[in-house]
Amino acid sequence: MLNKKLNVAVVGLQFGGQFAPIYQIHPDVDQVGICDTDTALLNEYGDKFGIADRYSSLADVLKSGKYDAVHLVTPIHSHARQTLEVLNAGLHCACTVPMATTIEELKAIVAAQKASGKNFMMMETAVYTYQYLQAEEMKAKGEFGRIQFLRGAHYQDMENWPSYWMGLPPMHYATHAIAPLLAISEARATKVHCFGSGVMREELHRQFGNPYPVETAIFQLDKPDLSAEVTRTLFHTARDYMESFNIYGENASLEWHMEKEPLMLFRMGPLTEGRGRDIHYERIAPAARPETLPAEVARYMYHQDHLDENNPHLSVLQGGAHHGSHPHLVHEFVRSIMEERKPRVDAVTAANWTAAGICAHESAMKGGAEVIIPSFDD
Repeated sequence: MLNKKLNVAVVGLQFGGQFAPIYQIHPDVDQVGICDTDTALLNEYGDKFGIADRYSSLADVLKSGKYDAVHLVTPIHSHARQTLEVLNAGLHCACTVPMATTIEELKAIVAAQKASGKNFMMMETAVYTYQYLQAEEMKAKGEFGRIQFLRGAHYQDMENWPSYWMGLPPMHYATHAIAPLLAISEARATKVHCFGSGVMREELHRQFGNPYPVETAIFQLDKPDLSAEVTRTLFHTARDYMESFNIYGENASLEWHMEKEPLMLFRMGPLTEGRGRDIHYERIAPAARPETLPAEVARYMYHQDHLDENNPHLSVLQGGAHHGSHPHLVHEFVRSIMEERKPRVDAVTAANWTAAGICAHESAMKGGAEVIIPSFDD
């Protein structure tokens, strides 16, 4: 275990600004630096949160020699290049989802992580939400019995987002829907059939050559008796935001369909002489489980009133972002470094979860033809 505290730089403040204050108060972190190409945002943020070390480029962060780790929260198509720069500079790297957008990039990151000996963690919020942790606890207690099927979906309307999102293949940003299914089943997706659906306006085709606002995939997992279904949509679909997962077991099933509503828990009744068994269901509100985190960090799992309505990152101080997952992500990344072990969502795991979506889009573009999903475990 390391004896010193870590210095961490957060790169990208539009979303990354929600993480820097958590690093600031983590008991294993000493100094926090921030980086953004928007100088006005960089200085406003630094002033409000009392962060003196400010950088306008990742290159400046790396040249400073001050940091042990970098957390990348930057546009999707810069993830692979910047991750490689951080790892090749000999620093630990955390990166928001997805890990990359091509299989070649995934292979390069896995190789760079292995060569550097430094940690890589994909900061997948969906496996640290209150809802997912509820499912994980149920599985540990054996409540589901044998898991029979899994379903996930991520619905989001991305109109008027930055230009690099326009027309993005839905499955290139599908880890929020895929990750909970593979994590709870402790499985890897091995092959996929995926179909595109819907019609998208012409200008959205141009950037990526993607004609589909919606893609739906069936994945075969490396447990031969288990498969999973995932739907992802980005445009032209009237559905409120949702990162959902459904787990169907022999004895119990858990469904989460609406972002701000409770989970639905179904339990199988005993076998009787009548046709079919009774199914009992109830709505359950998952617990936060702050006891799994340092007290300083756990407070960011909850809503907190804050008077500064002009704060550009009020959501940080209110807490609860992505259903309480942010403190868990920071804590796991930091502790994995301190304890000199792999993080939970390490380079190989992240590559497997991300490759599933990349291969799904490939299948959709081939009319649903089977695509084998490579393994990164070797």
